[in-house]
Order: sequence, then C-alpha cells, then structure tokens
Amino acid sequence: QVQLVESGGGLVQPGGSLRLACAASGQTSSRKAMGWFRQAPGKERDFVAVISWNGGDTDFADSVKGRFTISRENAKKIYLEMSNLKPEDTAVYYCGADISYYRGTYNSVLPAYWGQGTQVTVSS
Repeated sequence: QVQLVESGGGLVQPGGSLRLACAASGQTSSRKAMGWFRQAPGKERDFVAVISWNGGDTDFADSVKGRFTISRENAKKIYLEMSNLKPEDTAVYYCGADISYYRGTYNSVLPAYWGQGTQVTVSS
C-alpha cells in the first residue's frame, strides 16, 4: 500500500518562506516523477511543480517560477522550497507520486498516488 505524507505547512507572513517535505512509503516507482499540487478554497487542484525520477528535470507553474524550487533527496522523498510567499499562495498543498513526467514542460498527467495534504496560509 502506497502512502505519501506531507509536512512543513503552516502560517507565514507575506514575503516569508516555508519548506514542505513529502515522504513516500510502499511500492512507488523509482523511475517516475513526483510533484506538488495545491488547492485553494473553492478552486480546482492545480499543478505547482514536478521533478523527474533522477532529479534532473523540473517544471513549475508560471505563478511560482522564480519563487519556488523543488528537490529530490531519493526515490521516495521530495521537498518544495517556497520563498517570497504571497497571500494567493494560500492553499492545501498535495504531494503526488508516480507521475509520468520525464523532461521539459509538464504534460498535465496526474499522479497515481496522492498525499493527504498540508495547509499553507500566507497572511499578515
């Protein structure tokens, strides 16, 4: 059984920073990408960032480019470093695993597995 656990969410002031972590357990593929998505109240879940299986390729939503970075520690753990946070970044952030992304522009393919989400609130 695959389980993804996110951590690191919280309340931060505009302009601040947070680091999210996602740890996977169970039978996830070591040759598939992992990524982050977010869902604000009343909105659909949107793509944020993705990283390839070996960490060599990444892609980001336009709204977070230059502010967020994604990294991969190993086949089962990724991070999302968020800086210069804005109120519009407020959302529940979800980790996804087993994404068929390999390079270039993210192709909107959804993860096979999802975490339970962690709340990020940007407010003064």
